[in-house]
Amino acid sequence: MHNLVSIALLFLGASLAASLFLPDSLELRQLMQRYQDELEHNGTKADAPLRTRRAIRWSDREEILQLHNKLRGEVYPTASNMEYMIWDDELEKSATYWAEQCQWEHGPKDLLMSIGQNLAVHWGRYRSPAYHVQAWYDEVKDYTYPYPHECNPWCPERCSGPMCTHYTQLVWATTNRVGCAVHVCPRMDVWGEIWETAVYLVCNYSPKGNWIGEAPYQHGRPCSQCPPSYGGSCRDNLCYKGDPERHESPDMNEVEKPQEPLHPRTTPTKSQPKPSSPQKPANANPSSTKLSRTNYLAQNIKCETRMRDKCKGATCNRYNCPANCLNKKGKVWGTLYYDVQSSICRAAIHYGVIDNNGGLVDITRKDNFPFFVKATKNGVESLSKYKPGNAFTVSRVEEQTIDCYTTVAEICPFKESTSHCPRVICPANCINEPSYWAPVVGSNIYGDGSSICRAAIHAGVIKAGGGYVDLLALDKRKSYTGTLKNGIQSESKTNTDGGSFRVFAVRE
Repeated sequence: MHNLVSIALLFLGASLAASLFLPDSLELRQLMQRYQDELEHNGTKADAPLRTRRAIRWSDREEILQLHNKLRGEVYPTASNMEYMIWDDELEKSATYWAEQCQWEHGPKDLLMSIGQNLAVHWGRYRSPAYHVQAWYDEVKDYTYPYPHECNPWCPERCSGPMCTHYTQLVWATTNRVGCAVHVCPRMDVWGEIWETAVYLVCNYSPKGNWIGEAPYQHGRPCSQCPPSYGGSCRDNLCYKGDPERHESPDMNEVEKPQEPLHPRTTPTKSQPKPSSPQKPANANPSSTKLSRTNYLAQNIKCETRMRDKCKGATCNRYNCPANCLNKKGKVWGTLYYDVQSSICRAAIHYGVIDNNGGLVDITRKDNFPFFVKATKNGVESLSKYKPGNAFTVSRVEEQTIDCYTTVAEICPFKESTSHCPRVICPANCINEPSYWAPVVGSNIYGDGSSICRAAIHAGVIKAGGGYVDLLALDKRKSYTGTLKNGIQSESKTNTDGGSFRVFAVRE
């Protein structure tokens, strides 16, 4: 048997007499909540009572969602009514419930009449969830779109391969919500064979697609037949009305290895060239902006630096650890939650955020914690402390490639608890993008609907050639003042919605 086996299934339609729930209907929410209640009852672990359990990493979720929308916007022939897809937490919960059953079939049966579902499983070499999403879409090679004149009264099934229904569900125009889960099954029966350590992906969709006799979308000029609820707004060839507020945290149950940086989204559907591929900090057009190197979010620290030795402000949450901290003398108290007297870098090695080569670490401060338990992990032996103390947790700093239009509201909106943003990589030439596509609101502190990369140029933390930027999400501001800096005119606004942010330079 090959080292990698990857297969997938999709639930194909349902009888036309089946009842169809709307995506936000009370019946559908109640049905999915039942599975969530069972999941929470069965999934509680005594060794991690304080950690919110999620079945998919934050970065995987973002990659799945971005890839869905990218592929939906690029269908051929073009779609006139393709809707922008958003993540749905309830669909994610129902997908989590089913993934943990480790059954290679669609289910649960009473929910399938209300949702669409794509499944995939593999073992052996690592594959990201997005790999399977692309494989579902690639069934397009066996699919021939049924043009309107063929659909009288029903559309023919135009699939020349063994299966096209993964593709058609993925590009079903009126399906505008998705939620997925990944679970590693110790043993899984896949068509009569027992697979050990099978990685199982479940994606649930609403409203469901693949209705027999219907085409997946209407052919025509993109966004020319959007539902009235979208108000005529269009984004990347998709009917669009904005992303909802997000409540996720990067601190999720990691079931697979870290991802490569995300590819940039396609550009808006204006007659503009696609932004150039992101590069590492470049020296192009050195005189076009004034680059400030005095404002950093990440602080360089020593192996022995303790959490209580550092400042307590919001800009003291990201640290750059040196190499070779594994055998240094800095003590560590606790596991997962560490006492503030602990070495930051050695706690990060203990938890597995970095290795002995060092690297970036994000810190989240916690209030008084009752006790700290020792454990030996990754070559670091921590100590116990059975009395209360202030605590902190450590997390990995993700890097994310973005385009000139990406905003903080999209990738890390402000929350009352700490909002850790990824380190982002900006492409070149964002300075030339028009303000009505990539606006910048404010100076020094920017509205979170601003273009991150153009705000970074405006603030002087990168040049026009692009580069790395650190972000700090902040609460909303009553007003913002516009200024002309480094070739970019920012806007003034008052009584705005949403949060704000600051941009910081990154040491080369």
